[in-house]
Amino acid sequence: MEVGQICKYLPTSTVGKVTDVKERDGKVWALLDFTNLYYDVTFLTKADPGEYRPETYKEREKDREQKLRAIKQFEETAEEVNIDMFMPSGGG
Repeated sequence: MEVGQICKYLPTSTVGKVTDVKERDGKVWALLDFTNLYYDVTFLTKADPGEYRPETYKEREKDREQKLRAIKQFEETAEEVNIDMFMPSGGG
């Protein structure tokens, strides 16, 4: 892995640009700009540049705020449900 390379984290298909590479405790780690997290390079593979979509911090923050508003709105309008009738009673 090299700084500037576009990579995909295989377990989640997260795509980002490598901004830092370091070795620690015998493992090599790469920092992806999309999540600002370090990933074990054994789980990274080269990605097609078309899969990479650079997002600014403001775009991610705006998206996060929209999701939080939607959750709050859902919580305010959601009806309370009694799940007693859905749960089995008795011991095992």
